[in-house]
Amino acid sequence: MDAKVMSTMKRLAITLMTIATVLVLPGLRTAQAQEVEVSGPLAGAPAVIGLRVYREMRFQLQAHAAMTLTDEYSRAIMPGAQLQFHLTDWLGIGIWGAFAVANIDTTVTDQVASKGQTNAVNVLSLPNAANFADQIGRMKWIAAPQVSFIPLRGKLGIFEKLFVDTDFYVFGGVGFVSVEERASARATDCPQPDLGGKIACFSSSQGDRASRVAMAPTFGAGLSLYMADFVAMTLEWRGLPFAWNTSGTDESGNARGDFPDGVIDEQDQLAHFNHMLTLGFAFYLPTGPRLSTAGTED
Repeated sequence: MDAKVMSTMKRLAITLMTIATVLVLPGLRTAQAQEVEVSGPLAGAPAVIGLRVYREMRFQLQAHAAMTLTDEYSRAIMPGAQLQFHLTDWLGIGIWGAFAVANIDTTVTDQVASKGQTNAVNVLSLPNAANFADQIGRMKWIAAPQVSFIPLRGKLGIFEKLFVDTDFYVFGGVGFVSVEERASARATDCPQPDLGGKIACFSSSQGDRASRVAMAPTFGAGLSLYMADFVAMTLEWRGLPFAWNTSGTDESGNARGDFPDGVIDEQDQLAHFNHMLTLGFAFYLPTGPRLSTAGTED
């Protein structure tokens, strides 16, 4: 047999072996995978065993401190508390509250007080610039029944050295906000014709206050970092959109379109997207969380 025939037969043999390998290997891989699935050590086992169920059927008592953000004229410092009961590890109902213990005036308020100018047009809104801080709106307290939903949980690595159990939650409810605003006033309350007389008249009522409770939707999101089986540090953001007169000024016009309309009342309450940041520490009762076991769906 000459060399040419031998070479042709060798190439044919190599081709047949290659085709056989391509056809047989997937079958071998499938058989191996099926073998692990059927008889492997984790066959039929749940995804997690011994998972700490931090929230289910436990009360959450939380102490926190909140601060309002991006306020135009004054920020409120509001410590408070929360009581919540978790029906499952992913659903809880409760009430959140906070009370203003201090107000920090913004740079805008300071600038108006030091550089504001009073004239015949704005004399009702700003009779005395130095006393502008006395007329601005302020939050006094907040109470909010709410529902919490916890869709995600896992571990958070800090500097790749410390790992803590963590969960992410969202919440929503109805907020009741006590606000203090400038009391109603009318330009006709001071009939003096000259500007000096109007300034003196309106300045005497510039600090008059009126309180009311505004109702608003409240919603937000937070993160819990579990420091122990019954203690967690929480960080959350909360939104509270409602209308109020933050500046204590005449903001609306009359039916003819004239602005200002010479009256400070509820028509001057403008919509504001109020929001705040909260840092807290939560305590859970009973103190020991349940552990998930084989055969349970946690």
